[in-house]
Amino acid sequence: MNYTITFWGTRGSIPTPGPATTRYGGNTPCVAVAGRSDQLVILDAGSGIRPLGQKLAREVASGASLDILLSHTHWDHIQGLPFFQPLYAKGNSVRIYGAPQAGVPLEKILDRQMDPMVFPVPLKALSADIRISEVGQGPFEIDGFRVEVYRLRHPGTTLGYKLTPVTGGPAVAYITDNELGSGGSYEVGSDWRSGLVQFLDGVHMLIHDAMYPDQLLDSRGGWGHSSPGQVIELAAEARVAHLLLCDHEPEHGDDELDRVLAEAHNLARRSAPRLVVDAAREGLTINL
Repeated sequence: MNYTITFWGTRGSIPTPGPATTRYGGNTPCVAVAGRSDQLVILDAGSGIRPLGQKLAREVASGASLDILLSHTHWDHIQGLPFFQPLYAKGNSVRIYGAPQAGVPLEKILDRQMDPMVFPVPLKALSADIRISEVGQGPFEIDGFRVEVYRLRHPGTTLGYKLTPVTGGPAVAYITDNELGSGGSYEVGSDWRSGLVQFLDGVHMLIHDAMYPDQLLDSRGGWGHSSPGQVIELAAEARVAHLLLCDHEPEHGDDELDRVLAEAHNLARRSAPRLVVDAAREGLTINL
């Protein structure tokens, strides 16, 4: 199956609009995976899901079938959901998948961010047919893709996703947020790293958090993020063909991200010459 991947939000932590972020973008994470013309898989619901929703509302008045896979429920990964226009259109079907947090059901978490104390319209008042499902490690199918799940090293329960076309074709993995270093204490086993390599083995495209430059890692241990150098090492070990660095540091403007990408290219040429390395940017569409 042929499909496309389009980036609608690539920034970590907080939206960063303004002239310094026009090329890589200032919206927080959202990636659209389009296979069949009548359905769409959406990875995360950061502020980037708002312009995606505006586009969908212009193109499909009603009857859209959408699946949203949430990596976790930190604010930058769900803050766009209340502003996602397809949720307000009767006839649309929206299925939201993710993990509970600290014993709190996913549906309750999403309800709380639209509580009248902080938002004028409650989740249950929206017009679309909205279904919320909790997932853990294990495969399921949506919209022509087999979805596999892997728990990541990040505060809270955070999930990575691998999508493989059921009828055959290149796989894509979405891994954000994730700490590849030794910092922090997470509820994962001692074989977590080898399991992650096996999970990613041979995927064509890996979209991975690379928020912190390598020189900042010592002061960011336990914060739940990785560096370009760590991610390149992982991609090479897992025999990935194409690596997209994402979840960009909010303090980095376009010029700084240019330097980060140049350093990543130099490192990949030395340590993983077959690996294609890019930095995700808003509006980028890749055909697989």
